[in-house]
Amino acid sequence: MSTPAITPVFVRLKLSLLRNGLRQSGGRKAAYITSAVFALLFAALQLIGLIALRGHAHAESVVVLAVAVLALGWAVMPLFFPSGDETLDPTRLVMLPLRPRPLVGALLTASLVGIGPLFTLCLLAGSVIAVARGGAAFVVGVVAVVLALLVCVALARAVAAANVRLLTSRKGRDLAVLSGLVIAIGAQVVNFGAQRLGASGLGELDPVAEVLRWVPPASAVWAVHAVSEGSYGLALAQLALTAGALVALLALWSRHLTRLMTSPDGSTLPSAESAARERSSTGLGKLLPAGRTGTVMERSLRYVWRDPKTKAAWVTSLAIGLIVPVFNAWQGTGSVYFACFAAGMLGIQMYNQFGQDTSAFWMVAMTISSSRDAYVELRARAYALLLITLPYAALVTVVTTAMLGDWRRLPEVLGLSFALLGAMLATGAWTSARFPYSIPQEGYKNVAPGQTGLAWISIFGGMMSAALLCAPVIALTIWLNVSADGDAWTWLMLPVGTAYGAALTAAGLKLAAPRTARRLPEILAAVSKG
Repeated sequence: MSTPAITPVFVRLKLSLLRNGLRQSGGRKAAYITSAVFALLFAALQLIGLIALRGHAHAESVVVLAVAVLALGWAVMPLFFPSGDETLDPTRLVMLPLRPRPLVGALLTASLVGIGPLFTLCLLAGSVIAVARGGAAFVVGVVAVVLALLVCVALARAVAAANVRLLTSRKGRDLAVLSGLVIAIGAQVVNFGAQRLGASGLGELDPVAEVLRWVPPASAVWAVHAVSEGSYGLALAQLALTAGALVALLALWSRHLTRLMTSPDGSTLPSAESAARERSSTGLGKLLPAGRTGTVMERSLRYVWRDPKTKAAWVTSLAIGLIVPVFNAWQGTGSVYFACFAAGMLGIQMYNQFGQDTSAFWMVAMTISSSRDAYVELRARAYALLLITLPYAALVTVVTTAMLGDWRRLPEVLGLSFALLGAMLATGAWTSARFPYSIPQEGYKNVAPGQTGLAWISIFGGMMSAALLCAPVIALTIWLNVSADGDAWTWLMLPVGTAYGAALTAAGLKLAAPRTARRLPEILAAVSKG
């Protein structure tokens, strides 16, 4: 009796997962369609841009680097976004009577369904067109595109299978923290590299391409260039290298699948020693104020350290708040006022305070019976945030000032940063009570379906209000800088900005407390939706 083919079944399963996911809500469907349109539009523009490189002296260097970066993206995607594709988790199939080898083929074919593979196909096709000259080169290009696409997909699957136990555990989800940091640093590195290329030309890529042309799947694209140059032996060797990498990845993937489907999962079981250490850790509480204020501060700080979503948001804000002013200062194009970016990024953490608690907010709500209770709760959360943001904003300002050598402006920039931070704490407290929304615990979505509008109003509306509240301090700074003898008085901006920010924070907390106490049922319903 012949075994039925499982590949068509897995392809239909992938399509069903996609279709059923879009049926969950109109917001999810709109988000998917919008992201798909933008991704395909970007892929089309890249395809046109790569075709336009045809005939350029350094086209092969550009396409080799592009394919290498693309492969790197496929490798890290499962680590940062394991919930982006439900079929990335093979442990869901362990109870089925499936052998690893046919399962690898079925999953590999199903993985070719989606926006990511289509985007990759467009980039690979454009890369081949950019370097191919002659009929033989285009024939080899077809083989190169197929091999490179399969290598990218197999690489993602092998990485996911090797780390799936970690990624599906609670501690493993902390890996999401790195995604914001990598994106923030990567964006600045790309920006810096683009400026260097703009000044020096694409020839700067040639030494890098000489190395990457031997790294699959970039080696497959270089094989097309080699055929165009008449180097058939070199082309054959690089195609063989790419094919060998594909075979190795499939073998590695199959090995990890076998282990996953035959061994127990102990990745989420903490040791007794670590559990005891967690229970006995009370050092943080001893340093905080007594009573409700200290308890709330400790709870908020523990969220920052333990909750993956909260930690990811904080690490991203800390990284971007430092990278933007420092990178611009390093390139000689920045201003000391860019240091205010750190206060702005960290002030965002005050928004949607109750949404960070998710469904556990009901325990907090049980302890709030008056406006006074709500005020103490909000004030303690603001204190916990200030415990990190005040020294950090000061540190970024000092570092930026030192890099630019503009020490004269240090007091006014610190005053502006503290005023901005106070304004964001005030508006964040108010919008947390007025526009709360849920943060899903699973996956990497930061807003529950149907609440995107609330999130936009809360964050961007609050940020615009904070900017308006800071207008007096900004106007005073401008007046002191343009006035004839104003430089002698710019030091006043530090105490003025600090006092103004503190007053705004106090006023915002006072206004938000009664609204929080009145709207506890609505807040609880909103933050528990996800």
